[in-house]
Amino acid sequence: MTNKTAISIVGLPLFLLVLLSVVVRAEADTNKIVSIGGSVTEIVFALGEEDRLIARDTTSNYPSEALILPDVGYIRALSPEGVLSVDPDMILALEGSGPPEAFEVLKKASVPVVTIPEGYDRDAIVAKIRAVGDALGVSEKADALAAKVEADVLEAEQFSESNGSAKRVLFILTLRDGRVMAAGTETGAAGIIEMAGGINAVSEISGYKQISDEAVITAAPEVILMMSRGGNHGINDETLMAHPALATTPAVQNGTIIRMGGQYLLGFGPRTAEAIRDLSRALQRQND
Repeated sequence: MTNKTAISIVGLPLFLLVLLSVVVRAEADTNKIVSIGGSVTEIVFALGEEDRLIARDTTSNYPSEALILPDVGYIRALSPEGVLSVDPDMILALEGSGPPEAFEVLKKASVPVVTIPEGYDRDAIVAKIRAVGDALGVSEKADALAAKVEADVLEAEQFSESNGSAKRVLFILTLRDGRVMAAGTETGAAGIIEMAGGINAVSEISGYKQISDEAVITAAPEVILMMSRGGNHGINDETLMAHPALATTPAVQNGTIIRMGGQYLLGFGPRTAEAIRDLSRALQRQND
């Protein structure tokens, strides 16, 4: 063996070692991830990449294993100090996370922030899964998960269409000081109601807004939909019946009140197909 050959053989492994060290370092740079947004966290778990998470936000309450992670605060009221205290290499943040000034601080701290697009239909769920997969460098796994979830959601929507449950639904987010905060268009509530075969009773407004008693009466919802657990802000059946406008609605008079877990109902992630079916069945029961 010549010296020239020996040098080429020795040099090649050294070159590969340099490349390997770069790859390992790059992977290490994204192995301490903070996930902001319940659906984002669910997707990370569904992709089998949960070992890379070091913290999550308050809305990330599923699966139960996520609750073991440190909680850095509510998705729209984050403290940059709280997020930085866990020393992240990357932040995966659902679109709409905030406040904006908190993310300005995070960017100045040179922490990569990847914004995951939000949306309220089947295509949006697929886009969300692929965005998370791209950020984590596991695009092939994300493509497979996206295809599975897309097919499942489509099947759930078809189930709802055949279910004959086109009821007028009023989603109540809060009821404070007698004022109803309802879900108009361009909201997760409106999206899931439509996907489950219902009709949003206040489609003339956009976003979550307080509506007048007159608007409640005019909406004449046949079903009232709310979040269960702490998400309903203490809105029990007695409170609804005592409300002068809600008490006149067919929903309250007939007792057609549906409560579902907030993240499950409005997350638009891997479990949305199940949520569609459950809501569709609940709406169908109102026809029986």
